[in-house]
Amino acid sequence: MANVKPVFPPRIPCIRCPLRRLDTFRDFSPPELEFVQDFKVAELVANPGTSVVVEGERHPQLYTLLSGWGFRYKILEDGRRQILNYVLPGDLIGLQGNIMLEMQHSVEALTKMTLCVFERERLMTLYQHHPSLAYDITWLAAREESMLDEHLLSIGRRSALERAAYLLIFLYSRAIGTGSLSQRQNAPLPLTQQHVADTLGLSLVHTNKTLRKVAALGLIRWLDRGCEILDPPGLQNIAQWRPPAESKRPFI
Repeated sequence: MANVKPVFPPRIPCIRCPLRRLDTFRDFSPPELEFVQDFKVAELVANPGTSVVVEGERHPQLYTLLSGWGFRYKILEDGRRQILNYVLPGDLIGLQGNIMLEMQHSVEALTKMTLCVFERERLMTLYQHHPSLAYDITWLAAREESMLDEHLLSIGRRSALERAAYLLIFLYSRAIGTGSLSQRQNAPLPLTQQHVADTLGLSLVHTNKTLRKVAALGLIRWLDRGCEILDPPGLQNIAQWRPPAESKRPFI
């Protein structure tokens, strides 16, 4: 785990968690908040390019992403990479390696990430004494499955142009909901074209041509530091996708 700063004691008490202030997330009840505060043992900072969890490991911790961006991926033996999904604030990392024998994918930091670290040994206490939090973990796992279903549909049936539009509007919608982007600031999605290619299952050359077509329609502006979304409804129309209606989502 190169480029990861040493784990340090929590600096942000759960009672002052910035995610609790966002309309996207449901708040904890007082007993839940007390348990989560005790469940959290540390915070971890991962710099861009850091492997937070690695395929094949039985990871000893659970993490919730507090800030930053990451992505889940798998690599074939010849080095080809498939990005499965992106990790944004409020997402749970490492559950697979705690429930199953080992991690079936890796997670890498796309930007600087701050993660809350939880004790794996206390996960069963959560299930035994806090059924509402156990339901929240089930909800997060089901939501991840739903997103992967949509990604598989995109790779299997959408054209290259539709795939690119879907990915960009999907990430934009998630980033707005988690406070990672502001609709007023036009901050870019922190992606390279290689990340887009590895997500869409296209070559870098094909991806570059496709993104130029999207830009020519006035929907995006590709910058050195990422992709600026100019016309979210236009991307939705090309992708034939709308963000699903959700009530307040949980997090741990």
